Amino acid sequence: MTEARKPLTDPMAMRALAHPARLAILTRLQTEGSATATDVAEVVGITPSAASYHLRMLAKYGFAEDAPARGDGRERLWQVALGGSFIVSPEPDDRPEDRAAKDLLIKAVRDQAADEVARAMSDFDREPPEWRAASVFHRTLLLVDAEELRRLNEQIDELLSPYRATVRERAQVPAGARISEAQVSLFPRAERRPHGIPRE
Repeated sequence: MTEARKPLTDPMAMRALAHPARLAILTRLQTEGSATATDVAEVVGITPSAASYHLRMLAKYGFAEDAPARGDGRERLWQVALGGSFIVSPEPDDRPEDRAAKDLLIKAVRDQAADEVARAMSDFDREPPEWRAASVFHRTLLLVDAEELRRLNEQIDELLSPYRATVRERAQVPAGARISEAQVSLFPRAERRPHGIPRE
C-alpha cells in the first residue's frame, strides 16, 4: 500500500508544525498510535496541559484528530489525521512568506532527524548484535542529472512505502519488529567556495 502524502502549502500550518514539541507529538502518534495528552506529555517531556494545547494546534491545522474512545471514554484520545503524511518542497516561485515557513519547517525536521541519529549512535553499543549489523550510517556522493535524481527519489519512496509505520498493519509485522527510521536527503550540492590558505 502506498501512503499518499500531501504537499504542505499553508505557511501558518508549516509554522505551527515547526515547533519541536509538536513534531515530537506527531512522531509519537505516527509510531505508536492513538494517545491522550498525558501519554504524549510523558514522551515529549512537557506538562499534560501543554501537550493538550499542542494537540489542539495540530488538530487546528489538520495534522491530528480525535481518535475513537477507549474504556469508559472519559479520556480524550488523539490520532494522526487521515492523510496526515506530508511533504514540504521549496519551489522557485514561492512567495517570501511561504519560503520562510518551508525553510523553518525543513530545518526543524532536519534538527529532529539529527537528534535521532545522535541518540541512536549513543545507544548503539547497547543494541543487540542483529540490530547493530542491520543499522547503516553513511553518505553517498552521486553523479546524476536532475531527472535521475527525481527518479531515484521516487524509487526510494516506493521501496520504503510498505514499511511506513503509519500504514503497516501491526498484526502482519514479523516478531521482534520495532520502530526504525530511514533518513533520505537527495539534493544537488551547492558550490563549495575555497576557504583559502590561512595565514600563519
